[in-house]
Amino acid sequence: MADIVERQLKESKTIAVVGLSPKSERDSYRVARYLQEAGYRIIPVNPAVDEVLGEKSYPDLKSVPMSIDMVDVFRRSEQVPPVVDEAIQVGVKFIWMQDGVIHEEAAEKARAAGIPVVMNNCAMREHRRRFGGGDTETQAPSS
Repeated sequence: MADIVERQLKESKTIAVVGLSPKSERDSYRVARYLQEAGYRIIPVNPAVDEVLGEKSYPDLKSVPMSIDMVDVFRRSEQVPPVVDEAIQVGVKFIWMQDGVIHEEAAEKARAAGIPVVMNNCAMREHRRRFGGGDTETQAPSS
């Protein structure tokens, strides 16, 4: 069995990016753009914007009308528990918390619900390391 990082990256097709910014200089934008260029369907989850990367944005996970394989979290650690609660409610397959996003209790709750969790890691960096590819213009996040 592949490790959880590889499993999430291989088995996910649709990724909801919670906290996706429309600003191209933000890590969330760069990572989501890289993942989109690598072939994933990106679903922005940000109540403050209508669209990011050519995709309609939703105010929360419950509003997303399609099934979600992975939730990629770009929120402060203290804001993670309600995201995990929603992810459990909508039946996502995986939860990924980006670099610096750590919430052990929320991760344990997700795991108890049968949802594997990657925490404090960058999906773009891991995808590049394991599978290569992506736009050469896309720079690694600074954090």
